Amino acid sequence: MSPSPWAAIGRAYTGPMPGAKRSPSLARERHLSDLRGATRLAADATLGLTALVEAVHARIASTPGLRGPDRTTGLTGLVYKSIRGVTRLVGGSVDGLLGLLAPLLAPGPGVDGAPATPAAPREREALVAVLNGVLGDHLAATANPLAIRPSLRREGRALVLERAALQAALPGATGRVLVLLHGLCMNDLQWQREGHDHGAALARELGYTPVYLHYNSGLPVHANGLAFAGLMEALLAAWPQPVQRVALLCHSMGGLVARSALHQGAAAAQAWPARVDDAVFLGTPHHGAPLERAGHWIDILLGAAPYAAPLARLGRLRSAGITDLRHGSLLAAGGAGSVGPAHVPLPLQPRCHAVAARLEPGPGVVKARVARVFGDGLVPLASALGRHAQPARCLQFDPDRQLQLTGLNHMDLLSRTEVMSALLRWLR
Repeated sequence: MSPSPWAAIGRAYTGPMPGAKRSPSLARERHLSDLRGATRLAADATLGLTALVEAVHARIASTPGLRGPDRTTGLTGLVYKSIRGVTRLVGGSVDGLLGLLAPLLAPGPGVDGAPATPAAPREREALVAVLNGVLGDHLAATANPLAIRPSLRREGRALVLERAALQAALPGATGRVLVLLHGLCMNDLQWQREGHDHGAALARELGYTPVYLHYNSGLPVHANGLAFAGLMEALLAAWPQPVQRVALLCHSMGGLVARSALHQGAAAAQAWPARVDDAVFLGTPHHGAPLERAGHWIDILLGAAPYAAPLARLGRLRSAGITDLRHGSLLAAGGAGSVGPAHVPLPLQPRCHAVAARLEPGPGVVKARVARVFGDGLVPLASALGRHAQPARCLQFDPDRQLQLTGLNHMDLLSRTEVMSALLRWLR
């Protein structure tokens, strides 16, 4: 990403190593103090990000299925209004922004005073996930403390990938391992939607032990894929029970990360790809999404999808992760003469399953075409099913391993019973 319009970010925050003892209050003060000293963003960028975060916040808080306003109300609305006012006043510094967002950005204390890898409030997690999706490559390149480091987590806490530590963190672990990968601008806690979590449900119904990938979705897909491959190799080597079955459940961009990891892991002769039995892709843009290519006008077309409009604005900011959504890129770009991303077919193993959705078409030819082209509001139907105008680039999903749903948006794939029924059938 070009440094403009972002102002330069100074020195990196260096906190204690994970597991080190520290005072929660001192840790919060140091975290915020160093953030204030290290972070400088241009005023227009800060205002734009504030508006985006508020829009996502408002949509998530609104009644499911209804398009709400892009502004929050009550105390939350007052906070965002104050952020905009302070940002204009200080002319580009986000000192005021961070001060007002202290309850969201300050990591909370650990359980019983043991802050090994403390679980931060969900509000902070959601805000930081959006910031990473928008400019995560810039945050990582400048060693900004807001940059998410890849990890496998449970209940918002990073797992130490050693056998004894996993046994202590997952006392009920079974031989069935389920790893869930979130999408762009999201985090591992957002698998829970409308009181449902596919991972928890599969644990109850089929005896899987779920763990969740947490990653910086603004980084290139191939970089996240490489990091995930290393985490999977370590996870399965340290799993506290004999591994009987392994499944990957991927939402949106998470599917691209999983495919990239499987490809890179196999190329590096890692052991874990051959141990994965199933990979399920929920709304994954295998051949790209209009989000990156047309962020400035898709907002208008996707009025029926409550989450699509604010997220579509990210198409203008072009983090590396968003740019990779143009064609569903899985690997690093080729040489100067290369055209488009390298084609990566589905692996022979694991078994691959695809779930695709589209909005309710409604009356009229135009609305029917919009629903067909834009699919679930963010990912076209053909892209989610791996179909391509060039036959050689089509992904060969078995017909029995595909599911098409109508009247759902991109986020509904995380909570609908039709999706859960397919998961039970495929992963049983």
